[in-house]
Amino acid sequence: MILKTFGWSFAITVLGLAFAAWQWGWQAFGVVLILSVLEISLSFDNAVVNAGILKKMNAFWQKIFLSVGVIIAVFGMRLVFPVVIVAISAKVGPIDAVQLAMQHPDQYKNLVTDAHAAIASFGGMFLLMIFLDFIFEDRDIKWLGWLERPLAKLGKVDMLSVCVALIVLLVSAMTFATGAHVSTGHEDKSATVLLAGVAGLITYLIVGGLSSYFENKLEEDEEQEHEAEEKAKAEGKQVSAVGLAGKAAFFLFLYLEVLDASFSFDGVIGAFAITNQIFWMALGLGIGAMYVRSLTVYLVRQGTLDDYVYLEHGAHYAIGALAAILLVTIEYSINEIITGLVGVVLIGASFWSSVRRNKALEAEGGDKDKDGDKTALHA
Repeated sequence: MILKTFGWSFAITVLGLAFAAWQWGWQAFGVVLILSVLEISLSFDNAVVNAGILKKMNAFWQKIFLSVGVIIAVFGMRLVFPVVIVAISAKVGPIDAVQLAMQHPDQYKNLVTDAHAAIASFGGMFLLMIFLDFIFEDRDIKWLGWLERPLAKLGKVDMLSVCVALIVLLVSAMTFATGAHVSTGHEDKSATVLLAGVAGLITYLIVGGLSSYFENKLEEDEEQEHEAEEKAKAEGKQVSAVGLAGKAAFFLFLYLEVLDASFSFDGVIGAFAITNQIFWMALGLGIGAMYVRSLTVYLVRQGTLDDYVYLEHGAHYAIGALAAILLVTIEYSINEIITGLVGVVLIGASFWSSVRRNKALEAEGGDKDKDGDKTALHA
């Protein structure tokens, strides 16, 4: 199972590292390896959240996620995205931006760094909305009940998550963007932060809204098909499928790609602390992205989220922490190790809580068996 799911990741790792050593030397080999580990550590929470969405898709769309999705993730976000940012910032063509990255890597790094405020604001708002919509929803299973119960009650207020997100955006623009201007004399980027943040919010509402709409339509359609099939069987007829699943899966796939893009922002920016070489960066982060996608499929096929019910909670809390970190980095620099550790600690804590819950349920089921009241919860 592991080899089948992670086979392509292992193969690309070997080929990528071998190519880096052959083309650029052992220094490139080490840098690409470090960037791969960086991407995996920063994006583990991404894999858990992706798994919660991907399990709703069939095997075909899971393969699309691992094939077409990887191409978008590796070449789109890890290679093309930084070039586009530089092209827009420097007001040059894409080819000139690539030449700038290859011939003047320090200047290329500075241009990407200058665009960090907009990138952090866009990604921070998109991730913040994911977190807010999660904690404001009333769920049967709660991890931190003392916190999640009152928040679920507040979540009954219409558009509360949007209002909270906009307040956070305003505070960030007034505190971090203008604060940097006052303290350092640099350009006031409050307008840029506001514009990029609103763009991130709109992107979430559009893509997330379309995904939810078609997902709900799919569920309604499946119910209608089931009723029609039962009726057709009684009458000896056949009923053709409506075929709405393709639309639902497509928009869920689109949502996953935008989600991955938001997660990749901190990895792309953090990579510049290690190297200015654009192709080393794309190769290292791309290898890491392959493992994140393979891990996502592994979690789905193993049913890990069903067995360890708090994992999804921990991942969403990690998303909230990452959103806050991105907004704070508009003015302050935060080490990537801290960013990665926050997610690992939160997911690790949720995993441990899930294990304890499972043991408690097994013990409770075993005790009831002994008393003859009912069978064990986990036979």
